[in-house]
Amino acid sequence: MSFSPINRRKFIQVCGAGLVGALGADAFLIEPNLPKVVRKEIHLQRWPARMEGFTIALLSDFHYDSVFSVHPIRSSIHTVNALNPDLIALTGDFVTEPAVGNPELGAAAAEPCADLLSQLKAPHGLWAVLGNHDLSTNASRVSSALTGKGIQLLTNRSIPVEREGGRFWLTGVDDVLDGRPDLEAALHVVPSNEPAVLLAHEPDYADDAAGYPVDLQLSGHSHGGQVRFPFVPPLFLPELGKKYVWGLYKIGQLTLYTNAGIGTVRIAARFNCPPEITLLTLRRAPV
Repeated sequence: MSFSPINRRKFIQVCGAGLVGALGADAFLIEPNLPKVVRKEIHLQRWPARMEGFTIALLSDFHYDSVFSVHPIRSSIHTVNALNPDLIALTGDFVTEPAVGNPELGAAAAEPCADLLSQLKAPHGLWAVLGNHDLSTNASRVSSALTGKGIQLLTNRSIPVEREGGRFWLTGVDDVLDGRPDLEAALHVVPSNEPAVLLAHEPDYADDAAGYPVDLQLSGHSHGGQVRFPFVPPLFLPELGKKYVWGLYKIGQLTLYTNAGIGTVRIAARFNCPPEITLLTLRRAPV
């Protein structure tokens, strides 16, 4: 059997098609299913010395479905439990509002999502706030599914977290886009000399939170851009997720960390932006 020689143009076309296919396979089949652990040390001026080294595992934006996001969620559970965090923070969007049809149908994913996440373990518990997709589907159903599995919700309230005589306050607000956030009410019980760690779904809320005695804000919502091509900004970012897209920021005295999320929305793809498990180690900043 004889073969015709391939010309340069044809060779480039074949290589290009192969590259596009490989990138597509990575974006749709590989990267969305391989959560990455990002470790960050956060130094806070008011952090209690007795709680030096306290760890928080931060996860966000699960967007549960039984075909795609269920796989990185399952993988994340095993990874987080192996990290042995002191506390686990879940910053919303457990379900997805459908692109068409009855929005409340999206809330049907709340129970299987909560069932999976209830396998997470930490001595100081699992704490959550709702995201915009949770509220735009059926907030009551999502809330009931979570609390029914021992995942405690912080909606405009704060709770003390204590260890070895040290204490900080874990605070949560209702979703900023679709709910009624009231940070002032949430902080009402927090002594003025004690640190507060805020869970808020939308990261750009940090511009408001910086005006309050909040030391650290933990957020998600942006998916880190989800699909990030080199040298250009993400093609789509949601409202209140455009400014503080991914990673660590300082806004006045407030420290913010934006998590890139676990699941996907609208298209089940990630590129140059893997699912993220953030392990935060909190320390007292040197004077």
